[in-house]
Amino acid sequence: MRPRNCLKAPPEDPCDRPVPLNLWAWTLWKLEVDEGLRSVLAVTRRVLLAIAALLLVVGGGAAFALLRDRRPGAPAATVALVWQKVVPGGDCQCADGSEFSFWDRPADPAKVVLFLNGGGVCWDVRMCGFESTDSAGENDFYNWSQESAEAPADHQAGFFDLSRADNPFRGYSIVYVSSCTGDAHLGNAAQKLSPTLTVQHRGYVNGTAALDYLTKHYPNATEVVVIGKTAGSIAAPIYGGLVADRLPHARVTVLGGQSGAWPDNPDLNTTVLDKAWGAYAAVPAWAVNGLAARDWGVPRFWVQAARHAPRLVLARFDYAADPHAASEVAAWIPGSLTAMVDANETAIEAAGVTMHSYTAPGDGHGVFESDDFYDLDVGDVRLPDWLKQLISGNPPSDVRP
Repeated sequence: MRPRNCLKAPPEDPCDRPVPLNLWAWTLWKLEVDEGLRSVLAVTRRVLLAIAALLLVVGGGAAFALLRDRRPGAPAATVALVWQKVVPGGDCQCADGSEFSFWDRPADPAKVVLFLNGGGVCWDVRMCGFESTDSAGENDFYNWSQESAEAPADHQAGFFDLSRADNPFRGYSIVYVSSCTGDAHLGNAAQKLSPTLTVQHRGYVNGTAALDYLTKHYPNATEVVVIGKTAGSIAAPIYGGLVADRLPHARVTVLGGQSGAWPDNPDLNTTVLDKAWGAYAAVPAWAVNGLAARDWGVPRFWVQAARHAPRLVLARFDYAADPHAASEVAAWIPGSLTAMVDANETAIEAAGVTMHSYTAPGDGHGVFESDDFYDLDVGDVRLPDWLKQLISGNPPSDVRP
């Protein structure tokens, strides 16, 4: 059964649409042209900023604000971009049935990042229990609620330092989707594991609600980058194909960060993707394309997405020996992680798919929230420079240690 749309917004009245924020910037400029109005400008500016701060772009009961910084001495082009929480409601929920939300940071409406955050995975009673360890709503395997989840604005380094000139995503609008369902943004099933434990694996329902929001609020996007981090990168190619369906005129790039070692194993595919998460039945028909559940593994997601949307630019980032990136599926990985990453990429490219890759040495884990994002340099190729070229429409060569 396909998931229903979580965004239950009423039909839009054209008269209720907010005035584009760039009109306020134009109005300020127009007023400033006339020196005779400068005495009025101080009051007018404060009024316009107050109005801009209250402009609501409603999506399931949430909104965003774009504020221009006009403090004395501030550069005219300085813009403070505000993260705002979106609660889609409807069928969306976390693993324990609690409220699901995501975040929006509006900037350039033509360039958008869909960021699928990690959050761990689970599929049995040992892994999926709702007993917190270090933080509320989390155990050692996954986040089962958003009770203690951090907002993206709490991160001020790496990808999230959007003030740095060398951040390739500076100026992009960002829709940030956390995982609290243990299914890598893929599931649509209620898994009853004991009389007292039923897990709502609704990651695909939640993720596509965020995608609905993105396509509604950025309908004229010409460039969309789908970034998946750790467990969030497993479904990245499928979401890339979904973006290509909804925004057919946009150039879509997919970056999977650190799931390159997830194997295509019949037992894993059947036990986890199909039976536990319900992903096999949830995703669109093109993502399966006639394959039996046992043959539908994570590396094949890239192949199916490329065949469905040949214009997709597909790429991955991995540390060569990250012990955490595939720890949950270690029982299904023969040999070393590095060998598994290489074997998966070989299989994907043997199917006729171009996979751009950046492999870093060592056993690091996570790169987006730290300044390793800028410091990482392999063969004199910095990761941010490689990514900038990747999204430019002229993809770079592969990077390996």
